[in-house]
Amino acid sequence: MDGVPRVPQQRRPDSGAEADPARLRFCVLGPVRAWRGEEPLPTGSPQQRALLAALLLREGRTATAAELIDALWGEKPPQQALAAVRTYASRLRKALDPGVLVSESGGYAVRGLGDGALDVTTAQDLAAQAEKARAAGDLCRARELLGEALALWDGEALAGVPGPYAETQRVRLEEWRLQLLETRLDMDLEQGCHAETVSELTALTAAHPLRERLRELLMLALYRSGRQAEALAVYADTRRLLADELGVDPRPGLRELQERILRADPGLAEPAAPSEKPAVAAVRPAQLPATVPDFTGRAAFVRELSDILATAEGKVMAVSALAGIGGVGKTTLAVHIAHQARAAFPDGQLYVDLQGAGPRAAEPETVLGSFLRALGTADSAIPDTLEERAALYRSVLDGRRVLVLLDNAKDAAQVRPLLPGTEGCAALVTSRVRMVDLAGAHLVDLDVMSPDEALALFTKIVGEERVASEREAALDVVAACGFLPLAIRIAASRLASRRTWTVSVLAAKLADERRRLDELQAGDLAVKATFELGYGALDPAQARAFRLLGLADGPDISLAAAAAVLDLDEEATEDLLESLVDTSLLESAAPGRYRFHDLVRLYARACAERDEQPAEEREAAMSRLLDFYLATAAGVYAIERPGDRTVEHLEQSRRAGRTFTEASEALDWLHTEADCLLACAQQSLQGPALRRAVDLLLAAKDLAESGVSSLRYERVTLAACTAAQEAGDAHAEGRARVTLTQVLSNAGRFEQAEKEARRAVDLAADSQDPWTGSNALNELGIIANCTNRYADGETHLIRAIEAFRADGNRPGEASALCNLSRVLAPMGHLSRAVELAREGTRIYDELGLTVRLANARYALGIVLTQSGRLAEAMQELSQAVTIFADNRQRLWEGTTHFRIAQVHLLAHRPAQAAQHAEQALATGCIGGDWMRGNALTLLGKALHALNQSDRARACWRDALAIYDAAAAPEAAEVRALLTPLAAA
Repeated sequence: MDGVPRVPQQRRPDSGAEADPARLRFCVLGPVRAWRGEEPLPTGSPQQRALLAALLLREGRTATAAELIDALWGEKPPQQALAAVRTYASRLRKALDPGVLVSESGGYAVRGLGDGALDVTTAQDLAAQAEKARAAGDLCRARELLGEALALWDGEALAGVPGPYAETQRVRLEEWRLQLLETRLDMDLEQGCHAETVSELTALTAAHPLRERLRELLMLALYRSGRQAEALAVYADTRRLLADELGVDPRPGLRELQERILRADPGLAEPAAPSEKPAVAAVRPAQLPATVPDFTGRAAFVRELSDILATAEGKVMAVSALAGIGGVGKTTLAVHIAHQARAAFPDGQLYVDLQGAGPRAAEPETVLGSFLRALGTADSAIPDTLEERAALYRSVLDGRRVLVLLDNAKDAAQVRPLLPGTEGCAALVTSRVRMVDLAGAHLVDLDVMSPDEALALFTKIVGEERVASEREAALDVVAACGFLPLAIRIAASRLASRRTWTVSVLAAKLADERRRLDELQAGDLAVKATFELGYGALDPAQARAFRLLGLADGPDISLAAAAAVLDLDEEATEDLLESLVDTSLLESAAPGRYRFHDLVRLYARACAERDEQPAEEREAAMSRLLDFYLATAAGVYAIERPGDRTVEHLEQSRRAGRTFTEASEALDWLHTEADCLLACAQQSLQGPALRRAVDLLLAAKDLAESGVSSLRYERVTLAACTAAQEAGDAHAEGRARVTLTQVLSNAGRFEQAEKEARRAVDLAADSQDPWTGSNALNELGIIANCTNRYADGETHLIRAIEAFRADGNRPGEASALCNLSRVLAPMGHLSRAVELAREGTRIYDELGLTVRLANARYALGIVLTQSGRLAEAMQELSQAVTIFADNRQRLWEGTTHFRIAQVHLLAHRPAQAAQHAEQALATGCIGGDWMRGNALTLLGKALHALNQSDRARACWRDALAIYDAAAAPEAAEVRALLTPLAAA
């Protein structure tokens, strides 16, 4: 749909005095109401409100008495109709300001209203602004303005107002509202919000089944969400409905969309440009790092590579791969060339450091996710697998001219998925290895600088005056640097920042040829020799910081964590780190955060192993970091779960962590530090740190339940189980296996989860650890409930309750009570189930818990649903979903939407059920694929009730595939649902 729909133009009322908070305001997009400032005014009987509405909607034009009588009563007015109109007008005149309702020419008019006095004219203004914003390419602003316009509706327009005129206006305003809504949804799809839009469109098509534009948008949203079968099913449902109800076929646009979906038309992957409107500007990334102002030399390489990039237009994608030892200037050269070529790539430039020289190179799927977001793709539209992301990436780049700089690559296998693959685009790759197996790439071997180039670079940084007087000393410096650009830059920067030094002083410091030359002749060890020059110039405190900070595995480190490693206060730590940033041995990733280049990190570790003696000093530094993370994560856990004795069972930290007063601040810290925290836990899974590392995973369990860091959390937890088992530490292994059980259960892998939980129970008996014993039994009860083994679940949960009570863990007891209620309900003990769930809720409420109170309300909502008390169930589940959303528990939020959908379906509200089932699918659920199958099954039932049987069948087929893959018993129910449809 082109542009933004507008209500038929109406003349503006005359504008009176300046804006006044006590001026009159009127609403017709809902019940007819009036206010003076914030004071509501009486609008009288329904007929009197009908008169007011008729005058307001004429926007200053006079309505004759005859026109008003016809508006209020139509062809059958009462005998005293004229007197009634006069009475209504008189009453309104008294209620409103003087001069607002005027009499003229035998009729009446409303005059003197200022801008914003009538909600329908405000909505019209907002729609006009949205149209301008869309024409200018600002979709975000256009969507925001349309959202404001649509928010002005407060239910049905002119609600409760009688008369033929009001009825005509109601139809007109509702049609306009739907047009605005369709336009906003169209813009949602243009911005890639496909998954989010499906839920809203599902509800709208149920409410307006004959509105083909909504069906068309739903088909497109489903197709772009990877749900082709459902998209086609929507068309089949629409065609059948139109034939049954109206005896017509779908309009040509809908038929054309179906045909394009059938042939997987690539044009559907991106929104078509609106006709007769300026094209919406695509997101244009400009991610290149800044080029150095003192770039020197490399003239032949600059010409060669610039020529290749300049000829990329209209040809197969150009790929140039620069190889060379670390510090030789690959990145500097590539960034310089990329900046020179920017004009040839008007659609943007992408950049990523692939960390190929480090122990953990960047995963291609992670990089693709970052690139897709930079190119304007919504998070919800980014698929999960590497192959799907690579395909979408190439589709997004099709028709664009984008330069991609892939810096510090590990090998060709890492690079291939990141290449655009379309003509007009180009890629620059830097790596320590020659990529002879990267098909079609132009290979460039980058060697060290010539002596003249090296001296020129040194002079640019230090200054002509200082070098000219000591040219020989300057040549000695660049020679000592092995003519490596990075080494030259570090040395020159040190000299430039120290005005009291001469070039000869620096040359003397760099004269240790024994270590330098040995390293230069040892292949990759030449990189170490280059860094040794900067490291050797550090004072003792700087050198210690450099060595110890290099021990941590995380992608970066916060100032507080660095202070723990160095055993210093934050102020002294910041001074040291900033001085290291000045030497280029450390980077400032963001305010208060620091990171090493991956090669520098390796070198720093080598220095620590060589210079940090005895070895206990290195172990102590990592132990302090672990203590910092454990203490801080335990504090976050305590804020989230007051009264939970888990914190008391954790290993004691010998160093304080950060403290928080607000739960939101604590969660911000946990999610910001997720990668670093998990890296520290994995790195510490040995020796005396093992138990603390395992307990760190316990304290950070929110990372597993949020859905954001779940996969990394699972990997570290698996490593913890292995490490504890190899160490013969039953205490640590038991806790690790309980943690792994929770991860597996959340993912719906119940068979594996049960094995881990049973192993944990045995280990708890060996170690006499009450935390492991009680939590393992609770998890066994949860698993039994999910696998329909309710009697087993009752046994486990009764034992868990006893164990929690023996340990004095009231939140644990509340959890087990709620879980017990869920296994008793299917066994027919409904009143007892509700009683137990309420008891668990009461305990959480008394303790002031937030997230766990949501879990209790979730459980109570389920048993109330099973008891047929649907209104109460809805109340509990609605509160639960709000708490989960506020606390960033996305998987629990999605699971609760599924339960709300169940309630709506039982209450014969299939449209609302379908909407919440879609939200569950879009958000994700605790229980992984198994729970996705449940949501698809329920969505199919809701759609079937809405007479959308083809789409329902598509949902059930998807669910059946999930159940069959997992050999889940729910498959039988879905087959039964499909059988009558197949027979039909």
